[in-house]
Amino acid sequence: MSLRSTVDFLLYQWLDAESLRQRARFADHSRETFDAVFDTCERIAREKYAPFNRLVDTQEPHFDGEKVILPQATHDAQKAYAASGMLSAAQDYESGGMQLPYTVEAAANAFFAMASVSIGSGMLTTGNANLLMVHGTDLQKEVFAKNEFSGRFSGTMCLSEPQAGSSLSDVTTRALPDGAYFESEPLGPRYRLKGNKMWISAGEHELTDNIIHLVLAKIPGPDGKLIPGTRGISLFIVPKKMVNTRGELTGVRNDVALAGLNHKLGWRGTTNTLLNFGEGKYPVDGQAGAVGYLVGQPHQGLRCMFHMMNEARIGVGTAATMLGMAGYYASLDYARNRPQGRPITGAGKDASAPQSRIIEHADVKRMLLAQKSYCEGALALELYCARLVDEQHTAEPQAADEARLLLEVLTPIAKSWPSEWCLEANSLAIQVHGGYGYTRDFPVEQYWRDNRLNMIHEGTHGIQAMDLLGRKVLMEEGRGLALLTARINATAERALRVPDLAGHARALAQALQQVSHATQAAWATGTPGDALANAVPYMQAFGHTVLAWIWLDVGLAALRADATKSVASTLGKIGAMAYFYHYELPKIGAWLNVVQNRDLTCANLPEEAF
Repeated sequence: MSLRSTVDFLLYQWLDAESLRQRARFADHSRETFDAVFDTCERIAREKYAPFNRLVDTQEPHFDGEKVILPQATHDAQKAYAASGMLSAAQDYESGGMQLPYTVEAAANAFFAMASVSIGSGMLTTGNANLLMVHGTDLQKEVFAKNEFSGRFSGTMCLSEPQAGSSLSDVTTRALPDGAYFESEPLGPRYRLKGNKMWISAGEHELTDNIIHLVLAKIPGPDGKLIPGTRGISLFIVPKKMVNTRGELTGVRNDVALAGLNHKLGWRGTTNTLLNFGEGKYPVDGQAGAVGYLVGQPHQGLRCMFHMMNEARIGVGTAATMLGMAGYYASLDYARNRPQGRPITGAGKDASAPQSRIIEHADVKRMLLAQKSYCEGALALELYCARLVDEQHTAEPQAADEARLLLEVLTPIAKSWPSEWCLEANSLAIQVHGGYGYTRDFPVEQYWRDNRLNMIHEGTHGIQAMDLLGRKVLMEEGRGLALLTARINATAERALRVPDLAGHARALAQALQQVSHATQAAWATGTPGDALANAVPYMQAFGHTVLAWIWLDVGLAALRADATKSVASTLGKIGAMAYFYHYELPKIGAWLNVVQNRDLTCANLPEEAF
């Protein structure tokens, strides 16, 4: 089954994406316009991305002393993507967008992620511009966001620092008012930033006319000291090159300097940088300090940045999913064509018999089914979350609020679950290839390397897990968790009436009950240290329960479309669902056991014992 047919099924037969055209915002669209977008993105991904995936892995970005050099293929891909309109696909017509549902935008971007995640397809640029459209001034939207949507400028997010990593409370980049009249600057209150940022993807290149950095920094208090914690963080627009109020380049370079390129295990086609802000290499108006324009209110920077961070987390989950899917398709093709071994009969092996293709062996089928269940299930999850984004923005108030809360609970899962289990799919794809899987003659080793980064991108497993158990399931008195529980139970109740699915429905209900009990037990003492010591096992169990629900809901849709199970794709979905229920869902018991018991084996082991 191809990616396009999988996407079509999930969008049209499961999520009923066509019904979105009943909303005023999407009234001009139809399935034909959605399909036209997919046709275009498939073609660009096939022609401009996929053929160069290995090239950008081997020809890494390098700095020649003046600029970062990237292969011509990356320039061509970026131009084709910008020309397609996908950078502003979900934006208003007035902003140059297509007013597409985010569900369709997310599905369309999946084709690029599978073709070459390393070349990239503008996730950070779109997220940067989307943030400014919500929190920026009218002029900031015109000068920065709209030029990003057009592809003329690109964007980054600058959070981490060498000494702080994921601990944003400890950022030390300072922002000082730039002159007595700093507040009267048309582009926003003008500050001078000094500090260092680390792990900045696409932080330096020549792909676009300008790079718009969104930078977290602290404005010192009246005593000149930085405000401790996240309370002191503000958000600034820091362009690589200075612009005027019409978005034209002034010819002045801002004081942002490349300190070095990071060379990672994967995503080698993407520049990853250490940037110095305000070191004086490119003084503006004769003084050191990178010029930055305040976004929103002072000390509200993290709240603004979370708009981009949450989008990026869903984007990372989708990237992980599609890398897993690419490995699945590659190993499926290999298994169908690789002869090895012979059937085992009661008399043993007949050496004179023709060789079997490895897909005929049960263990290879197990590995392929595992990949299929992880990757197609993860894709369904990501598209479900994308559908919630559309609900949040265009549904009636109550439904919109429910979508908002469901997204709060599901976002840590949407980021973390694919980055763990679709990475496992890539490992299995290597295993299916046998010894060849380790070689560069086949693409699966690159898919694994690229995907290994996603467990750390946009917050590690530990961070996502603490967010889930420490905040998301508790917020608003647990209302988000209650909404999710109600949806899972509704699916189970429908499935109970279908004989082929009734057993799965009972297993799902039992799993949900286990998660509920574990949530309560984790917080029984009210001590965060007790509850969060096993936040990752909790998230793993929670994620597996969510994916079991997704698969059951998808299975119901498959049987509605093909009640006789006469179509191979239906058999594939039912088989992958059965695999997940028989082989994966039972794992949650071990994970939840340490959560319920508030096991402190890891937390209490003294350092010297290691």
